[in-house]
Amino acid sequence: MIGNRPPRTGPRNARRVLPASVLLAFIGGTVMLASAPAQAIDLVQAWHSAQTHDLTFAAARAAQQAGDARRDQSAAMWRPTVGMTATTGKMTNDTTMTGAQFSGPGIGTVTGADFSTSINDGTTTSWKVQARQPLFDLKRLAQSRQLKLSAGVADLQWQNARQSLMLRTADRYFDLVIAEETLRVLREQRAAIRQDVAEMRERFRVGDAPVTDIDEANAREQAIEAQILAAQTDLELRQVALSDMTGIAPQSLVPLAPGEAQPPRPRLTLDQWMQHADQDNPGLRMQDLKVETAQQQVERYRITASPSVDLVAEAARDRLSGSGSFGPASNTITERMIGVQLTVPVFTGGYRSAKEEEALHLADQSQAEDAQARQQVALQTREAWLGLTVGASRVSALAATLKAARVRLDATKLGHKVGDRSTLDLLDAQSDVAAAELNLLHARVDLLKNDLQLAALAGSLDEQTLRLVNATLRDGSATSVAAQPESSDSIATDIAATVREPIIRPQANAGFPSAN
Repeated sequence: MIGNRPPRTGPRNARRVLPASVLLAFIGGTVMLASAPAQAIDLVQAWHSAQTHDLTFAAARAAQQAGDARRDQSAAMWRPTVGMTATTGKMTNDTTMTGAQFSGPGIGTVTGADFSTSINDGTTTSWKVQARQPLFDLKRLAQSRQLKLSAGVADLQWQNARQSLMLRTADRYFDLVIAEETLRVLREQRAAIRQDVAEMRERFRVGDAPVTDIDEANAREQAIEAQILAAQTDLELRQVALSDMTGIAPQSLVPLAPGEAQPPRPRLTLDQWMQHADQDNPGLRMQDLKVETAQQQVERYRITASPSVDLVAEAARDRLSGSGSFGPASNTITERMIGVQLTVPVFTGGYRSAKEEEALHLADQSQAEDAQARQQVALQTREAWLGLTVGASRVSALAATLKAARVRLDATKLGHKVGDRSTLDLLDAQSDVAAAELNLLHARVDLLKNDLQLAALAGSLDEQTLRLVNATLRDGSATSVAAQPESSDSIATDIAATVREPIIRPQANAGFPSAN
């Protein structure tokens, strides 16, 4: 019978169950082979890569090159211009004149004469060459100055774009540093909680700990798992953001974390920084040029800018030939002229005065925007300076907080072993250490960002400043989580967690103290 057949031993149904230790070792080795170590990239390297890959910076470079062309346009407005026109085609011309008077040798003077000419379907050719040199034109002068000012604005925009790229590169770089460090701290916290769970299971087994301790640790572990998932998502987004800017593959982005050292910075007072920002800030200098450009727009439409004087020279020739009502005929006109031309608009229907009024209001708007920009830059400079002044003390205080939290954690671990501290106290102490580590990292990052921001506000942010900040970074590739999304130990622990022993609650008479 079918039910009595011996089981097949062929390859289709053969299933071999590996021991758990062998399976975990195999998985851990596979993860280590797949996770090739990535070389750490510093802030200056990221900035160099961003210069050739960032799209916003590429657009700013094109705008600066377009601004250079405006200087050529300004100079070209005062150079002579030469134009030529030529025409050919078919043309009919009939001329009738009555009551004319003419005189000539031998015929005397004739009055009341009539003349008629006719060319039907004739061929016409004409050409004209004209040269014009502006001599006096206030409207053209204002427009030429506007072009020069626009070129200056483009240069300042380029300088501001370089500083902005440095700041954006630093922001995305340090965002990735924080994301990596957050994930690392959470994983260490999860590993510590899992160790606590294993210890409490053993203590529960021998009747030395209540089951609520295990429940509390498991609940805290699940909360950490949710935070790790969110941190992994945030890390991936930060990697992609920096990769888009630098063109470096996300898996190769292993940033350096801020160290304890602080970058040397000029020892200037707040008033000195405010003065530098007011004079050298690219945004404020651009705003000044925009105000001056608006003033030149007003000058273009003033009544005094209407007349213009040009030196003009031209040569022209018109010819019409063909057959008419009176036989073959032709007409040729040749002109040559050089002189000075005065142009005065007499009436424009109110257009000029309306444009002047518009320009006046736009000039007022530019001045108000300039004042507002100066207020904002002054506030930002004060904020960055205070961030640097207080930031160093804040870093020192948070470093002391972290040291105290670690000491408290060690004391809590000891108290938990002897029964003086609860499991919840131990979990809280571990969370405090993790929070203190991240708070210290945020403070160090903020200190470096404020240093770069203050230099940018003063218009002095350059690669040398970036290198000073870069020198304070330390190699964190050994503990980086970007190159290793999950350690083999964590994976092994996750797999082992799926086959954990069920909790065997002791009986009431097993000698275990009551929860009440």
